[in-house]
Amino acid sequence: MIRFLQTEGPIKKVVLSGILLVICAAMVIAFVPGIGSNNSVSKPGVIATVNDQEITSQEVRENARLMAQQAAAQYGQNASALMPFLIQQETQRAAEQLIDREALLAEAKRLGLKSTPDEVRDELQHGRYAETFFPNGTFIGEAEYQNMLQQHNLTPTRFEDDVRKQITIGKLEALVAGSASVSDAAIRQQFTKENTKVKFEYAVLKEDDIKKSLHPTEQELKAYYDSHQKSYANSIPEKRKIQYVLLDTSKLKDSVKVTQNDLQVYYNQHRDEYRTPEQIKLSHIWIKAPLPGPDGKIDEKALADAQHRAEDLLKQLQNGAKFEDLAKKYSEDPGSSSQGGSLGWVSQNQLGKELANAAASLPKGRISGVVKTDDGFHIIRVDDKQDAHMKTLDEVKNEIEPIVKAQKVQELAQKEADDLAQQAKSEGLDVAAKAKNLPVIDSDFFARKDVLPGVGPAPQLMDAIFTAQEKSPPEVASTSQGFAVFQLDAVKPPATPTFEEIRSRVEEEFENERANVLLAQKTRELSDRAKAEHDLKKAAKELGATMKTSDFVLPDGQVPDIGAMSGEASVAFTMKPGEISGPLLSGGGNGAVLSILEVQAPSEADFAAKRDQIRDTLLQAKQSELFNLFVTNLRDQMQRSGKIKINQDEMKSLLRAGEPGA
Repeated sequence: MIRFLQTEGPIKKVVLSGILLVICAAMVIAFVPGIGSNNSVSKPGVIATVNDQEITSQEVRENARLMAQQAAAQYGQNASALMPFLIQQETQRAAEQLIDREALLAEAKRLGLKSTPDEVRDELQHGRYAETFFPNGTFIGEAEYQNMLQQHNLTPTRFEDDVRKQITIGKLEALVAGSASVSDAAIRQQFTKENTKVKFEYAVLKEDDIKKSLHPTEQELKAYYDSHQKSYANSIPEKRKIQYVLLDTSKLKDSVKVTQNDLQVYYNQHRDEYRTPEQIKLSHIWIKAPLPGPDGKIDEKALADAQHRAEDLLKQLQNGAKFEDLAKKYSEDPGSSSQGGSLGWVSQNQLGKELANAAASLPKGRISGVVKTDDGFHIIRVDDKQDAHMKTLDEVKNEIEPIVKAQKVQELAQKEADDLAQQAKSEGLDVAAKAKNLPVIDSDFFARKDVLPGVGPAPQLMDAIFTAQEKSPPEVASTSQGFAVFQLDAVKPPATPTFEEIRSRVEEEFENERANVLLAQKTRELSDRAKAEHDLKKAAKELGATMKTSDFVLPDGQVPDIGAMSGEASVAFTMKPGEISGPLLSGGGNGAVLSILEVQAPSEADFAAKRDQIRDTLLQAKQSELFNLFVTNLRDQMQRSGKIKINQDEMKSLLRAGEPGA
């Protein structure tokens, strides 16, 4: 893992003009037909190429699965059943994100932007991953770190490379968004808009009260039904009735054995995943260099003092002091000091130049002198060395076995389902199920959105059922628990209900529609009368509206019977005291008219307190808008010029799959 290691040097300086060229070039290309016509790729298994960097279908599947796992967290116990649907839903987004990422990395490389191992280390320790890998500032340990990543099918190398890419893209975003600015006038305007308060009286009319006065006749309801025939046409959905047998994969686990040959075959097919680069097991004691002062200069006296402390620790080690004891007591690396200075296994390219050279020159068990780096002074000990090699099957057996077993269980379940369906075609579903001691379930008529007993949400099964032909041979479809073999018995086509069948629905819809119209008319009349008479209270009394008075309220506030002030009622913040509004209709079924009593402007003290916060919010919004424009134009430019090539056939195939990777 990359932890408290050295930077390779400062990032190359770039200028904003390079960024603007990308946007301008994209705009020019957008208006020149025929440029970049070679924008497709047809290599199997490759979704797209970006500057010849391939994005594979497997990468998209893996990212879609990770995104789906995050989305599934909100569904609790139903998460596993919904995973196939969620993966399918996230596939398109995963593909687009991977293409955008590679485009941004290509542009960052063109501009000379890169990320160092030290920056990756800092992100892991202090950034978004700090609470996961460094709770309370202490590293969780190499074994736990690797175990957590394995749970998401990630290796430390791949994960840290992803973090490096995130940092690089972040630098590009900062560069692009750096030109965004916010004027003092815009800050003042936004502050006034957000912090002006109003107090008003208002008259309320309720739709429910209007409904109570409605008593539609039978003739009116039938006329309403006839005039809305289109909305009722085929409103009774198609329903189907089936016989089905369920095969639960969990019941097959005990019968499946994973052989040594099974493991060997999987291992041979995935050898590249088990290659380990040359590594060094390292411990260190780190004395930090002082940070630059406000003038950008480092206190030379403090720097000399740090070096002196490191040299003193080296003398103690040379005189027999225990490395682990000194590391725990004096090392200023909170992630490794508690581990006796241990950094675990690292590769040469994860170390800064100075540390890499020092480690390479030391035999196993030896301690270095004081190594000066940009961030301070280090004393390192090489605890072990390991040549580049491929992990043996025995080393990865425990990791491989559950994967192979799951595959074999799935294959066995598929075979049993296929065999059952084949036997059912010739002998009938009842006979075939009885031979396997499985019950046949007879369903009632059900609609596509219904859930079958014992199955739960099963979009693939429902798709198969509702595309099957009546009396067709038994078919196999997957479910979240395994497979179902079903036979379609009967179909009830979509139907239009008669008036008598949905009379209560017609009556409810008639009253809702009529009450809504009357509410709008009555609220308009209330506003017109109040304005004509210059008296809202009088108009409210004449029309039976209820008068109320609000407290002082902000634009993001709520008022009883009106709701959010960000809706139609936001007009209050444009009015003066004594003014009467037009008709306001809330989503809660109320109509209202309001009259401003008082407008309370925010104070200068409030402005001083909130100015920086508002500026930051506005600036972030502008920066986000600018970067999104940049990404869109960059993507467009690269695709038109042939630097991004999309494999449309592979994309369509991936999106058609019920579950990517299944």
